[in-house]
Amino acid sequence: MTDRHNRPADANPDTQDKLALDNSPVDDNELQEMVAANDTGARIPDGWQGKVLLGAALVWSLFQLWIASPLPFYDWPVIGSFGIFNDTEVRAIHLGFATFLAFTAYPALARSPRHHIPVTDIALSLLAAFSASYIFLFYEQLVTRPGLPNTQDIVVAVTGLVLLLEAARRTLGPPLMIVAIVFLTYSLGGAYMPDLIAHKGVSLEELINHQWLTTEGVFGIALGVSSNFVFLFVLFGALLDKAGAGNYFIQVAFSLLGHMRGGPAKAAVVSSGLTGLISGSSIANVVTTGTFTIPMMKRVGFSSEKAGAVEVASSVNGQIMPPVMGAAAFLMVEYVGISYVQVITHAFLPALISYLALIYIVHLEALKQDMHGLPRRAEVKPWQLRLIGILSGFLVTSAIAAVVYFGIGWIKPAFGDFAGVVIAILLAAAYVALVRFAAKVPDLKLDDPNEPMVQLPEVGPTVKSGLHFLLPVVVLVWCLMIERLSPGLSAFWATALMIVILLTQRPLIAFFRQEQNLSARLSQGFSELIDGLITGARNMIGIGIATATAGIIVGAVSQTGVGSVLADLVEVLSMGNLLLMLILTAILSLILGMGLPTTANYIVVSSLLAPVVISLGQESGLIVPLIAVHLFVFYFGIMADVTPPVGLASFAAAAVSGGDPIRTGFVAFAYSMRTAALPFLFIFNTDLLLIDVTWIQGIQIFITSTIAMLVFTAATQGYFFSRNRWYETVLLLLVAFSMFRPGFWMDRIVEPYQLVAPQAVVQTLDNVESGTELRFWIDGEDAVGNARSFVANLTLSDGGNGQERLAGTGIELLNNNGKVIVDYVGFDSAAEKAGLAFDQVITGVQVPQAQPPKELIYIPALALLALIIVIQQRRREADSANKRAATA
Repeated sequence: MTDRHNRPADANPDTQDKLALDNSPVDDNELQEMVAANDTGARIPDGWQGKVLLGAALVWSLFQLWIASPLPFYDWPVIGSFGIFNDTEVRAIHLGFATFLAFTAYPALARSPRHHIPVTDIALSLLAAFSASYIFLFYEQLVTRPGLPNTQDIVVAVTGLVLLLEAARRTLGPPLMIVAIVFLTYSLGGAYMPDLIAHKGVSLEELINHQWLTTEGVFGIALGVSSNFVFLFVLFGALLDKAGAGNYFIQVAFSLLGHMRGGPAKAAVVSSGLTGLISGSSIANVVTTGTFTIPMMKRVGFSSEKAGAVEVASSVNGQIMPPVMGAAAFLMVEYVGISYVQVITHAFLPALISYLALIYIVHLEALKQDMHGLPRRAEVKPWQLRLIGILSGFLVTSAIAAVVYFGIGWIKPAFGDFAGVVIAILLAAAYVALVRFAAKVPDLKLDDPNEPMVQLPEVGPTVKSGLHFLLPVVVLVWCLMIERLSPGLSAFWATALMIVILLTQRPLIAFFRQEQNLSARLSQGFSELIDGLITGARNMIGIGIATATAGIIVGAVSQTGVGSVLADLVEVLSMGNLLLMLILTAILSLILGMGLPTTANYIVVSSLLAPVVISLGQESGLIVPLIAVHLFVFYFGIMADVTPPVGLASFAAAAVSGGDPIRTGFVAFAYSMRTAALPFLFIFNTDLLLIDVTWIQGIQIFITSTIAMLVFTAATQGYFFSRNRWYETVLLLLVAFSMFRPGFWMDRIVEPYQLVAPQAVVQTLDNVESGTELRFWIDGEDAVGNARSFVANLTLSDGGNGQERLAGTGIELLNNNGKVIVDYVGFDSAAEKAGLAFDQVITGVQVPQAQPPKELIYIPALALLALIIVIQQRRREADSANKRAATA
């Protein structure tokens, strides 16, 4: 727990109060106790209680590894296959472990004992574990009477719900517990609610059955994702950290970037991004990297608040960076209904652009204050030689990747059933070679960041010292992207390799260095493995409780229809204005996300607000892909970790920096404006999410979007090549908008659609090419009979005249006294999937018409940008000349 790189957690309100008591920096041990302990549990009992607690965490990790592996399905000698559980049973056991550890590892109150577990907590932990595991223990009886809970079921379920809410309070603080209680109250008392949000209400028996005895509530998709995917990725991150990868990432970032202007801040951004790849917590990233990077930033000239804000902004951004995205990536697979590879493909470009913009923010801050970097050990090579080195490294890496890709493609057919053994041998050889490579370099260690750093670590030796840490990441990416294995199985193989590395890296390094303490090194590796397995499980307590508690909210939404009520409320408040509706949705996402960990806030905001954006967008004529909507609410949900006054990450950073927490939060929010702008941009321009684009288009979108984001950053920071005049800021914002959304201006120059009267649609389609996407404006009813107007996109089928093409989509129209009515919609047809239904009235049809390429807008935008650059360059030269004259 006192190790600097133990993964910390989302601080609960008690911790937040402690962090806000004063503005003086806290020492490392105090910080770990105040913040990091909240992730793994603040209680570390002595004696047999401590062994039981750690043993339960260890067994939980081993259980999750077992069910993720192919081992249960092997035909073992004598016993055959065993230990096979269905998904519902796994969820129940998973929550049983989580609730048991929540009551044993987390004290009830701030004054509760930390070094022993009271009898009451022992009793509550056993009762909670029994209630959570009830579906597993009585599975056969429950499946014989679905929807008919008996007295025992009701008693156990009520007990389980109450204890789950208490576990949520202990592990995550009051916010999620309060939200869940509100939704339970709403479910039971719907008939007594105000008319705007009223519903018929549900009985206690219906509530219990829905929330606890089915997979619609607590044991729903969210808990399934936690048990099947998230645990393995969290465990993988914990093992990587125990092996020394966290230290390695920070050292590499400093060696590469520390010499630049504001170098420590740029290194903080990169190292936090790398840590975010394997972490599920914004606050975890802040404390893991911040204890080292924040003092270094202060040393080169950043104020306490700005140093903390840079760390907060970069750490929160780690939650939007694939492949883990704070575990939300796996939830999106289930909620959006697309593959994991598609999710991370769509999420990658906005996250990368956001990180590049944050590095640019740091650069601008360094320019404003004329900061300098830290000294390097060796003389810096000319830029030509550095460029050649970078290109050479890229070519070598590409060659190795090509050899691996095509080599494995040859091995599989050549060796058949033995291909796995051959690949494992080659992987082992590569690992031993990289460890031997690392053994030639002295061990890296993080120096005290408060002590003067005379020189930065050298790039070459630093990078070489931990290349073997990249092997599990490569295995993970290979299994996900190339082999297309499930996320859970991919994480299992990567974790299995991490276990091997933890057990063998230290003995191998000692062997290659010809040291004599091989047995001690082996014992150390085994201890680190056990510690990593325990830490991984304890890191999962909060996530397991969060997903289960958030399941209450999801269950209430599905049982009461509150989503449509919320849509009506947002529609009334936004007065039908699409942009205002998105702003209101963003604000609601921020509010709902306050105080919640990443996983829980995504479940809450996506289940409540994603349908709102889709429904109201469709009524306004904006057809938004489901993944874009989910990313929109996810981005604003995690922004709650930054936004004052609740921004927990800002409190954690202020505890390290000694700055004011609220001011740190406001500065971090200003730095995060680029992250807040991105969701609005990809809602209106889905090219940013690489939806239906080619490789060439993707590269062009990356270049133009990066330029646009850097220009937007310069505008919001008030500094480009020199300090902005007010009109330059306005012009820079105009350039950024034009680069992001060139289609906005082109649509005003040439209308993208031709409006056709519904009565003339069949004749018009005679002259329209096959595959054209039409937009139908519809008046109809929603699922509960309320009047609704919306837009449906329908792609025209091939062949024949207009009537036949329209029929090919599964729709037939009827002209009834001047009204065009949908007379027939084919089952499972394109028309039905677009939302068309019998008896709807078509009020208008829009047919696409030719437009000049929207990319032509880039020409005037870039010309305006060039003019601003020339003006600012001249002003900077004039200011420099005046300064030289003044000092002469």
